[in-house]
Amino acid sequence: MTETLRPSVGTAVPRREDPQLLTGKARWTGNIAPPGTVHVAVLRSPFARARISSIDVTEAARCPGVVGVFTGADLADEWSGIPCAWPVTEDIKIPDHLPVAVDRVRFAGEAVAVVAATDAASAQDALGHIDIDYEPDDPVLDVEDGLAGGPLVHEQFGTNASYTWSLATGEVDAAFAEAEVTVSERYVQQRLQPTPLEQRAVVVVPEPTGEGYTLYSSTQIPHILRSVLAGVCAVPEHQLRVVAPDVGGGFGGKLNVYPEECIGIALARRLSVPVKWTASRSEDSQSMTHGRGQVQYVELAARKDGTLLGMRVRLLADMGAYLQLLTPGIPLLSAFIFPGVYAFGSFSIECTGVFTNKTPTDSYRGAGRTEGIYGVERAMDALARRLDMDPAEIRRRNYHPPFDNGAATPAGLEMDSGNYPLALDKALELAGYERLRAEQRRRRESGDRVQLGIGLCSYTENGGLSPSKMTAALRLGAPGWEMASVRMLSTGAVQVVTGTSPHGQGHETTWAQIVADRLGVPMDSVEVVHGDTRSAPYGLDTYGSRSAAVGGTAVYLACEKVRAKARTLAAHLLEAAEQDLEFADGAFSVAGVSGNSVTIQEVAGAAYLAADLPEGMEPGLSEEQFFDPPNFTYPFGTHVCVVEVDTETGKVTIPEYYGVDDCGTVINPAIVDGQMHGGIAQGIGQALYEAAEYDDDGNLTSASLADYLVPGAAELPDFTLDHTVTPSPTNPLGAKGAGESGSIASTPAVVNAVLDALQPLGVDHIDMPVTPRRVWEAITEAGASAR
Repeated sequence: MTETLRPSVGTAVPRREDPQLLTGKARWTGNIAPPGTVHVAVLRSPFARARISSIDVTEAARCPGVVGVFTGADLADEWSGIPCAWPVTEDIKIPDHLPVAVDRVRFAGEAVAVVAATDAASAQDALGHIDIDYEPDDPVLDVEDGLAGGPLVHEQFGTNASYTWSLATGEVDAAFAEAEVTVSERYVQQRLQPTPLEQRAVVVVPEPTGEGYTLYSSTQIPHILRSVLAGVCAVPEHQLRVVAPDVGGGFGGKLNVYPEECIGIALARRLSVPVKWTASRSEDSQSMTHGRGQVQYVELAARKDGTLLGMRVRLLADMGAYLQLLTPGIPLLSAFIFPGVYAFGSFSIECTGVFTNKTPTDSYRGAGRTEGIYGVERAMDALARRLDMDPAEIRRRNYHPPFDNGAATPAGLEMDSGNYPLALDKALELAGYERLRAEQRRRRESGDRVQLGIGLCSYTENGGLSPSKMTAALRLGAPGWEMASVRMLSTGAVQVVTGTSPHGQGHETTWAQIVADRLGVPMDSVEVVHGDTRSAPYGLDTYGSRSAAVGGTAVYLACEKVRAKARTLAAHLLEAAEQDLEFADGAFSVAGVSGNSVTIQEVAGAAYLAADLPEGMEPGLSEEQFFDPPNFTYPFGTHVCVVEVDTETGKVTIPEYYGVDDCGTVINPAIVDGQMHGGIAQGIGQALYEAAEYDDDGNLTSASLADYLVPGAAELPDFTLDHTVTPSPTNPLGAKGAGESGSIASTPAVVNAVLDALQPLGVDHIDMPVTPRRVWEAITEAGASAR
C-alpha cells in the first residue's frame, strides 16, 4: 500500500536558513580571506573589438604591494580554453575562449591582464599603470546586421553564424495554406543583466600538502565547476575541492565557469598562496553572462473561430563573443516550449546563433522557456485582436484537454500532466475578470486619461532538467541525474547530503521536511549538507527548476531505503514478521498488538551498536540514491496582470496582479510563494524596466545600478496568488518545480496588459522594456497614422 506524506509536507514551515542570513552570520565568499591571501584585480578591455598591439606591465609591477602582474601570454600555459558544453549541431562553430586574451579582444570587459597584490586597493591601483596599445575595429552589435555581412567577430569562421538548428512536425505549409487567418509578428527579447544581491567572488587556497586546491566561489554549480576546472586548469579532479558557501542569489548568472575562477587557480599555483578576487557591480555587469537576446519572428495559422492550425518560428539568438557552457543551447529550450499550452497539428522552428561583440549570453531565470512563452503568448493576443475575440476565450479554445499521464506537444515532447482550463478559470475568478472588463469599458467610454489594461499569460515550462538520455540526444555534455545520501546517526539524528546547491531556494528547509515525513523524526534533528564537493562528492547542482523534482526525489528515495532497512531490523527486534509491522509517527509497531513498538531512533541506535542484527545485515542506517528522471516536469498556470497607462505621459503602473500556478505537490507553500514573488518581480523588470544597453562602439552603458533599472518594492503591487495541484507522474513526490514560473508568466502578461490598455488608440506593439517614453511615442505615432 502506498503511504501518503505526513501533513508537514504541504505546510508553511519557516525557513531554517533565514536566521543566519538575516543576522549577519552568513558565510559569503567575499568574507573568506585566509592568512597570506593576495588580492587580484583584472584589467578589462575598453574596446568591443580590437587587436592588442603591445602590453607593458613594467610600471605596474613596481607599484606598492604588487606581487605579480600577468598577461594572457604569461598565463597561456596554465590552461586550455573555457569549453562549451552544449554543441547543438555537428557543424557548430566554437571559438577558442582563453580566460585572459592574448592577441585580440572581442567584447568590452574581456580580461586582458591580471594584478596580484597584498591588498585589493593596491591591486586595483596598479591596473592604471599597465600600458596597452590597441588597434580598434568596428564591432558587430546587432544579430541581423551581423548575418547581413560586414565585420566578423571571429574572422577564421568567415561568418557570424555559429549554427543553424531546426525542427519541424506536421505539415506546416499545408496548415498555413488552409488557414482562414494568419498573424505574423516580430518580437525582441532584449538582453538582461543578472543582478544577484551578492556579486561574484572567488577564493583559491592551495592545500598545505602542496597537492590540490580548495576553491570557494559564489556559484550555483560547485560540482560542474569542479569537473570543468579540473580539465581547463589541468588539476586532477580528486585534488580540487569546490565549496559554494552561502550564495546570495544566482538567477543563472552564476551557472557558469568564468575566467576569474581559472585565474584564481593559475595564480594560486604560481604564487603558492591563497588568491582572492571579488567583482564590483560594474565588473559583473560587463563580464557575467547576460540573459535573453533574441529576435523572434512568429507566425500563427488559424481558423476564423480561433482554432490554431500551425505555428512557424524563426529565431535569431545573440551568442555574444564566445560560447559559454550552455550558450548555444538556451534557444533550443525556447524552441521546444514555443507551442506553449496549446494543441495544434503543425509546427516548425529555425534557430540561428549569431556572434556579436558583446558579453556572452547564457542562462537567466527561466532560460529559453521565458523567451518561448513570451513569443507564443504575445502572438495569441495578436490573434485575438485580429479576430476581435476575448484573450481568455481564444486560449481556452486551444488548450490541451486535461491529462494526468502524458500529452504530446507540437514540438514533439511528452508533457507529464496538466489541467490548463482549471488554472485559467481559477485565475479569472481570483482577478474578478468581469469586474475588470467592466471598469475597462467605463474608462474607454469616458475617454479617461488613465486607461486600464488586462493581460493574460497561460504558460508551461519544461523543468526538472533532465533525463540523461535526453540530454545526450540533445548533444548536451552533462547528465541529468541527482544524488542524495541519508544517514541516521547513533542518536537518531539524520544527516542528509545533497548534490543540489541552493542559493536562496530553501533546500535546508524543504529537504528536512521530506526527511521528517518519511522517517518520522523532528525536523530539528535533520541536518542538510550541501555545496561542498568534499562532503558531497556527487551532484549536478541547482538550476532549471530541477531541485525538488530531481534532488528532492533523490532524498525521498534514499529515505525509503533507510526506512526499508529500519523495518527489517525493527521486525527482528520486535520478533515479528515485516509484513505485520505498521509505521506511524516515527515508530514501528505490530498491527493489532498494543504497547509493542520501537521508534526509528531506537532502531538507528541498534543498527549502530550492531549487537543484535539479523543474519547478513550490515551495521548502520545509511543509504544513498541516484535518481535519473524519466522525463522533464511541466509546471503550468495562468497569470493576470492589471495595468493603468497614463496616455499623456506614457507611465505604466500595476495596481493588481494575480497568478494561479501548478508546481505539482507543494512541499512548502511559503517557499513556493516566495519563489513566485521573486520571479514575477524579475519578469516585471524585463517588461517595464531592464535592458543591457550598448553604445555604437560596443560599450555597455548600463553597467551600474544607476543606469540599469530594476524594480523595487515601490514599483511592485501586492501579488495575489493561488495554485492548483496536478502531481507529476515522473517522480514519487509529484513535484514539478517553481523557481522559474513567475518570471516566465509575468513578462508577457504585463506587455499584453499594456497593449490591451492602448488598443483603442491603435497601438498593437511596443518593444520591451515598455518605458514611458516608448509608450508615449507609440501613442503619438498611432495618432499621427490615424490622421
